Amino acid sequence: MIVFKFGGASVKDAKAVKNVANVLSMFPNEKIVVVVSAMGKTTNLLEEVVNALWSKDIAGFNYYVNEALKYHLGIVDQLFSEPHKAVMNFLEATFNNLLDKSKTPLSSNYDFEYDQIVSLGEVISTYIVEAYLVDQTFEAAWLDARKLIITDSTYRNGTVNWELTLQAISETVPALFKTSKILITQGFIGGSNEKATVTLGREGSDYTAAIFAYCLDAQSVTIWKDVPGMLNADPKWFDNTVKLNQISFQEAIELAYYGATVIHPKTIKPLQNKSIPLYVKSFVDPSLEGTIISQSTEFDTLVPSFIFKMNQVMFEVTPKDFSFIVEENLRQIFDCISSNGVQINMMQNSAISFDFVVDAKPIILDQLAAELALNYDVTIVKELELVTIRHYDSATIERVTLDKHILLTQKSEQTARILMRNKE
Repeated sequence: MIVFKFGGASVKDAKAVKNVANVLSMFPNEKIVVVVSAMGKTTNLLEEVVNALWSKDIAGFNYYVNEALKYHLGIVDQLFSEPHKAVMNFLEATFNNLLDKSKTPLSSNYDFEYDQIVSLGEVISTYIVEAYLVDQTFEAAWLDARKLIITDSTYRNGTVNWELTLQAISETVPALFKTSKILITQGFIGGSNEKATVTLGREGSDYTAAIFAYCLDAQSVTIWKDVPGMLNADPKWFDNTVKLNQISFQEAIELAYYGATVIHPKTIKPLQNKSIPLYVKSFVDPSLEGTIISQSTEFDTLVPSFIFKMNQVMFEVTPKDFSFIVEENLRQIFDCISSNGVQINMMQNSAISFDFVVDAKPIILDQLAAELALNYDVTIVKELELVTIRHYDSATIERVTLDKHILLTQKSEQTARILMRNKE
């Protein structure tokens, strides 16, 4: 048994969905759990739905809901030679229920409302994909991840209850494989004991694939993407990228931790614990070898990797009484950062200041700055770049810092991190 994960780009339109079927047809003798993300940019669109509903912008809410409906209807229309009644009825019911939310009181918890609405992208996507596969005579069945991946009630970032999840998956999936070779399920989502939908964090579909693989002792996991494998840098920010043919679980964890976007950070550990290899392959050309992530560390240092985080903001926090930064100050600062849900990308302290770097999120950061300013002097520097280089040398550092003003540098034996901005 193997696990495949197809992201939003791989099911963005009818042509892409048909390509998923072509990929699956290359594995006629395998039992496959197929984890599918929301189609295209549906998650972004549904976030607009949530925000409009929350701000009581009913006109905007109706507009975004109808845009999401039209988008999916367009895909369905091109997938099936004649109207598919079950899919059409499902879409009609799903979007009518969503429209009705504007007529009922909301809870006081934004994150709860977010999860109930944004998760619909994966539910709709998998329903359409499964229906198309069945229409094409695949032995496929639909699987509801909300009943199998059991989480706590931390909406938008649910923590998996591994004991209950293992029990639910192991009791359900093997039985379904007796009648279906392909099981289609949703990435990114699970369900709490209170029967509410909980998402696993943005880009969490990779993690879903790892959860199923771990619970089912899968032979492997393959993440199908629009790139030939894991590259040593994002082509948007770096010329002459190199494909990493093979890296270790540990190296993948390091790259994900520092912000590499090909693999979700939570994905690696469950696979590492059971030595389940992870492949990153191209759905554009499935014949390419791609990248394999496994226990072997033999190839980790052959190619330096570059991770760029743009639009960064640095906070410099200094006690107002000019005292030293001590443990009590750090505890207070970290409590403030944590309570605002801010993730630190880099940090450094001196005798009288604590500096930390975060993604630019204006509303959240304004609130954080206001709270810190109650006890500290706060200086904010915007429009920065943070680059992390794994397996660096002087030439790689010179390459990325050319014509840059460097604000902070941190180095270990294997990793260099540089905070910088363009020279004026």
